[in-house]
Amino acid sequence: MNPSHDPVIAETRAWVDRAVIGLNLCPFAKAVQVKGQIRYLHCPAGDAEALLAALCEELHFLAEAKPEQVDTTLLIHPGVLQDFLDFNDFLAVADAAVDELGYAGILQVASFHPHFQFADTALDDVGNATNRSPYPTLHILREASIDRAVAAFPDAEVIFEANIQTLEQLGADGWAALQAQCRQDAEPR
Repeated sequence: MNPSHDPVIAETRAWVDRAVIGLNLCPFAKAVQVKGQIRYLHCPAGDAEALLAALCEELHFLAEAKPEQVDTTLLIHPGVLQDFLDFNDFLAVADAAVDELGYAGILQVASFHPHFQFADTALDDVGNATNRSPYPTLHILREASIDRAVAAFPDAEVIFEANIQTLEQLGADGWAALQAQCRQDAEPR
């Protein structure tokens, strides 16, 4: 399937545009999105072993790619780790792969999941939506890019607090409407 017509990628792009950038959940995302430096990769893995292999392949790819062409990757894997606790456990495997491949200090893996839940929050706490994506997604980032972004935004620690406030103002109904709009945006025209 042509990636430009892949509904999984289309919905994830819509989520980046409407939620991540539109709600300013990540003030650093707009620049890389506008420059086309986000690589959206729909991973067909059906089990954790295949996902790990795809992750390792993408770690190598991103480490070798020129940052001005590909700065970050969203490895979207709708066929595996639908359960958030299993997904959360897999993050230790992902971090170990980064270390074993020699990319510690160069690349890191962040996470988004449709059922993301911060510790000590209720499942329906709208604040969890700061890390809720349409599909389970591993976000591979360059540490150098993170360092530049943090240097440009000296109060980076306030981002999380602002995100929670934004989502509380939006409310559960507003978040559900935003998700529906992302699905609608992904529909072929």
